[in-house]
Amino acid sequence: MKWNLRWAAAKRDIWRPSDLLAAFDRAGFTPSLSKVAALWSGKPISVRLDDLDKICAALDCTVADLLEAEPMPDQQAQDETRRVAGDVAQPTRPAVRRGGGRSRRSLPPN
Repeated sequence: MKWNLRWAAAKRDIWRPSDLLAAFDRAGFTPSLSKVAALWSGKPISVRLDDLDKICAALDCTVADLLEAEPMPDQQAQDETRRVAGDVAQPTRPAVRRGGGRSRRSLPPN
């Protein structure tokens, strides 16, 4: 997923995290400045759904404006296609050792 918070904010003439924090305050969303800076500076690992709702309300946008699906790299896409199609070879099972039932390990102490 691509995180487009800066693009959505720029459409509303918001260019700095402190301006974004002010927009959040006006919408009744009061995250810390460090949280806003983290959302601003990069792609967050996770965002709570209620926070996402509040961000959309503050910026007058939709979730689709903030999150954009990215195509998968070629190799991952091919692997995913195979997995969906059921075309992945099953892992081979370990070979059974033939040795007359005797183990090469020593017996545990009594």
